[in-house]
Amino acid sequence: MTTTAAATTIPFFPPDLFEDDRDLLLDVVRDVATDPAQRFILGERTARFEELLRTDLGAEDVVACGSGTTALTLVLRATGITAGDEVIVPAFGCAPLANTVLGVGATPVFADIDPHTLVIDPDAAEALVTPRTKALMPAHMFSVMADMPRLRALATRHGLRLIEDSAVAQGAVLDGRPAGTWGDAGVFSFVQVKSFGGPGEGGVVVTDDPELARTVRMLRNHGQDGVHRFRHHLIGLNSRFDEVLAAFQLRRHPGLARRLARRAEIAAHYTEQFAPLAARGVVPPPPGTNGRCYYVYTLLAERRDDLRRHLAAHGVDSHVYYPRPLPHQPAFAHAAASDGHWPHAERAARQCLSLPIYPHLTDAQVERITEAVLSFPA
Repeated sequence: MTTTAAATTIPFFPPDLFEDDRDLLLDVVRDVATDPAQRFILGERTARFEELLRTDLGAEDVVACGSGTTALTLVLRATGITAGDEVIVPAFGCAPLANTVLGVGATPVFADIDPHTLVIDPDAAEALVTPRTKALMPAHMFSVMADMPRLRALATRHGLRLIEDSAVAQGAVLDGRPAGTWGDAGVFSFVQVKSFGGPGEGGVVVTDDPELARTVRMLRNHGQDGVHRFRHHLIGLNSRFDEVLAAFQLRRHPGLARRLARRAEIAAHYTEQFAPLAARGVVPPPPGTNGRCYYVYTLLAERRDDLRRHLAAHGVDSHVYYPRPLPHQPAFAHAAASDGHWPHAERAARQCLSLPIYPHLTDAQVERITEAVLSFPA
């Protein structure tokens, strides 16, 4: 590629993600820094942010914490999952699905995924339930929510806790019910590239269980109850939410619906254009809006690496998420069943390729990305 072409490459991770929010960020830093209260974590801005999301979701409680990963850890701890217990998780996805379970001493049990939607297969999950199984932890993946009605029924049938990893799915709705509200608890992540990301880490736990919420609140702050400082009721963590990030998210929240709509618009265009490519070994995600969360737009391509090189030659950056299934990761392989077989997860790891879909892509850039994919030779 020539220097000129390289200079016009459409990046997968946009370097100007918060360019329009530069003044906003400076304002909230100044506001928090000069506030006479001098409260930089878990202050009134965090409380207002929790209330905003609680109202948005129609949930009983929302507890802000340090990251989506620690949100999962807090939920696992609060539900009493520990050594000797098993938690069924997808075999394909982000590392916290396994490492948070291992971190509380329990065992992740890896279930295969649906070959098209790439979320956990409820039938595969149910086949893995044993007397040691204490929880089911599905994750929404790329642009598709897991089949929460079937998973909710499965958890109820077997008396399991349902922990919904909705880290990527804020704003998604399935059958009229928001992502994050289907389980005993759900979690969101606000890391920069998420749909409602901010300039730092952060996450929340969403739950209708008041006792679980109370425990999570204590665990996130070294086991303190928020009333008596330096009285530690539980062995907790430091997973406290930052007031600057809370203020930033409060101010930026009104634009979320617009940003989500733009993501969905781009995704719908991609899917319509790419549907005919299935005969050539390039398969777009399922169409529609029910249970969709267009955080990442991911194709399945039989010649994934060739497609990635082709896109790069046409000035389009792409990204490979999760090139190895979780049970094949060195850190988690010891926990995986020695006779385990996850063919759909293994295929996804070989074929997944994600395209740019951030909301400030221009129509011209979207067309350029589309044309680059369509021009991939059979």
